[in-house]
Amino acid sequence: MAAVPVLSEIPGTVFKIEAEVGDEVAEDDPVVILESMKMEIPVGAPQAGRVAEILVEEGEAVEEGQEVAVIEA
Repeated sequence: MAAVPVLSEIPGTVFKIEAEVGDEVAEDDPVVILESMKMEIPVGAPQAGRVAEILVEEGEAVEEGQEVAVIEA
């Protein structure tokens, strides 16, 4: 299985973690919800697979391009 990173597309704060390790996700399913400028922006799975790791915590600040999770595809 290939490890596929889930990357933040914007700088922001982790508002909510939508998926747990072991969850099966489809392409574009939200894994993490970011808050930026009072807007909630979902970070979707780049492809279908199983969530292998969640690399952030709710309330944590993230940068654009930062890896927030890993999907095994």
